[in-house]
Amino acid sequence: MTTEILVNVTPRESRAALVEHGIVQELFLERANRRGLTGNLYRGRVSRVLPGMQAAFVDIGLERNAFLHAADIAAPAGDSAGAIDARAAPPIQALLREGDELLVQVLKDPLGTKGARLSTYVSLPSRFLVFMPQGSGVGVSARIAEAAERERLRGILQDFAATGSGGGWIVRTVAEGASVEALHADLLFLTRVWEIVQERGRGAAPGALVHEDLPLPLKLLRDLLAPQIERVLVDAPAMHARMLEFTRTFMPVLGDRIALYDGRRPIFDLYGIEDEIERALERKVPLKSGGHLVFDQTEALTTIDVNTGGYVGHRNLEDTAYRTNLEAAVAIARQLRLRNLGGIIIVDFIDMHEPGHRQQVLAALETALAGDHSRPQVSAVSPLGLVEMTRKRTRESLEHQLCRPCPSCGSRGFVKTPETIAYQIFREVLRQAGQFDFQELLVLAHRDVIELLLDEEAAALAELEIAVGRPLRLQAEAQYAEEQFDVVLV
Repeated sequence: MTTEILVNVTPRESRAALVEHGIVQELFLERANRRGLTGNLYRGRVSRVLPGMQAAFVDIGLERNAFLHAADIAAPAGDSAGAIDARAAPPIQALLREGDELLVQVLKDPLGTKGARLSTYVSLPSRFLVFMPQGSGVGVSARIAEAAERERLRGILQDFAATGSGGGWIVRTVAEGASVEALHADLLFLTRVWEIVQERGRGAAPGALVHEDLPLPLKLLRDLLAPQIERVLVDAPAMHARMLEFTRTFMPVLGDRIALYDGRRPIFDLYGIEDEIERALERKVPLKSGGHLVFDQTEALTTIDVNTGGYVGHRNLEDTAYRTNLEAAVAIARQLRLRNLGGIIIVDFIDMHEPGHRQQVLAALETALAGDHSRPQVSAVSPLGLVEMTRKRTRESLEHQLCRPCPSCGSRGFVKTPETIAYQIFREVLRQAGQFDFQELLVLAHRDVIELLLDEEAAALAELEIAVGRPLRLQAEAQYAEEQFDVVLV
């Protein structure tokens, strides 16, 4: 399967797309004024301790204070327990006090009205390894399936770690087949990074950024560039040079896969990615069969409703539902990655009575999710026929990154009909007529409302003029939202 990473860089924004066999699977976005914070290290100051939540709010210099739970506080130096067990943790006020300063790492970006999620249990990633200064031992990614390779990698790291200054190590999936020299270079690099972080952290003021993660294009090389990625195409010469330098330093074997796109047509237009972004912001996703999916994001969870739509099938209702659900399972897996939906996800498949069909649909969903780096966890079908799942969320969804709440409807997701607004206007006219003296009333409203008043509600408007004993003048305002209107005394 052909897999590519396409990178579009402009002065204030970097975007990237992971394309598998010509189909966009994931989108990544980073803006200069709103860079992702995950992985960054800050010198934080505890601003408030919350005993009832076993947590604290920490000021790290952002607009909103960040959140630090007791379970994310590393054990004191020299304690081999690592992170504190939330169930056995001492009271948060015994661990932290207001005004305490500490080195913290961002686990999750601010999401909606919630501040960033923090940890004092630092992890520093490189190409092949993750270093955990407060940890111990060596772990190997579960995605490396071959037992002999797992043992080889574990043995190499254990030998290196034995001569170092402590800490724990995780061997990443891309390290499969890596040479001893490459692993040693990564180990030395991360050890030096940690030394620099400690030096900066000791002299930093509260709220200061101590260590910043890589910019998006370089981060993608570190995390995604693997032998199965055939090409990385970037459209900015300066970033192309930085990416080449990065690969020469950390992954020289894959450096020849970085290519500069110099075509006249924008790279995302050429590959149809702009259209994919627009479709990924739509609530409704059509299926090839004629059915469709409906996505609804709330603060607590995301719901996905599967509908047959225009697909009527050929045999019976059970077969129609089964075929639609199978197609929907594959589409849902892709949309979760494309939209970067995380947290709790509820899927309402079309009801099926055959137990075998339900199991096959669930198996199809799990198979389609196998390539997702966030490793979603799928539960069995609930008694109500719903599929419950979770997906790790470390950054905002595509919709939250690109959109804001609707100013017209107050983020309700719907607006009042012109008829409803017309009747509100009638009530407001009567209210003002009972309180003030006037010669004429001027009604300012959206064009659709004015057209309704002059057409379908013309008779009611005439009765209203008789009731108030004064003429009513209507004026359409191009700048008014659909729900906006004014009744002005003249």
